[in-house]
Amino acid sequence: MNEEAPKFHVHLVSDSTGETIRSVARACLVQFEDTDVVEHFWPMARTPKAMDLVLEEISENPGPVIFTLVNDNLCEQLVRGCRLRQVPCISVLDPVIAAVGSFLGVQPTHVVGGQHELDAAYFQRIEAMDWTLSHDDGQRAHELDGSDVVLIGVSRTSKTPTCLYLANRGIKAANVPWVPGIPLPPGLDKLENPLIIGLTNDPKRLVELRKARLSSLQQDEETSYVDFDQVRAEITEAKRYFARNQWPVIDVTRRSIEETSAAILTLYNRRREEKGEATMGRPSDVIS
Repeated sequence: MNEEAPKFHVHLVSDSTGETIRSVARACLVQFEDTDVVEHFWPMARTPKAMDLVLEEISENPGPVIFTLVNDNLCEQLVRGCRLRQVPCISVLDPVIAAVGSFLGVQPTHVVGGQHELDAAYFQRIEAMDWTLSHDDGQRAHELDGSDVVLIGVSRTSKTPTCLYLANRGIKAANVPWVPGIPLPPGLDKLENPLIIGLTNDPKRLVELRKARLSSLQQDEETSYVDFDQVRAEITEAKRYFARNQWPVIDVTRRSIEETSAAILTLYNRRREEKGEATMGRPSDVIS
């Protein structure tokens, strides 16, 4: 970040967890690269007193306010307060709710956090996400047998984002990096519960991805990490290891994360069907 970049404050106000507002705000703010944004996050703002605290903070650090509130009184309090302080106040959900309501000819229910209904599937996704974050990149390897899926792959095969995508579908996914010269966690080939899948990539494409990564980190690109012959040998060794353990292998060269996840879910469901267990949804559900 340029030290001379203009600095401004933005206030995110929600009467629920704030997931929606943070996603929308960050999708917008990423368009302003040459600015230094200070984010003030106000989740679970459900009372007039909480809104007073929000407005006090806005007075001290004026800046745009983006909100998701379904209570009309709280909306009015926030909008009126922002008008007095002469800061922009934008509702994310109101235009969408109004348009859908007009089309359907019905009034909205004004249920706070209705998009996050606390059903069993919701808690399963939260549990899976926690598991995936704490078992990323080989962490807590002694617990891997508690995973649903374990991905093993060479560097830059999208192991982490794929695991996060699967976790959002309720699958406890972990990943372990394949690094030449460094042994894999002991007992990996003895795991009984998880489906273990190897991830590979085309050597040429992998070198390109790794060079781009080193360049973004401003690191030396003349290393064995990006040497074509070394990378090709690394992938060959990994494939042989996967074959010895009879693990399925997915080449991610021409696949998006969604497509890789769909292939994994297909293998996972097939395995569950063989065990007589319920499946986790069709592959098309992952791609959609």
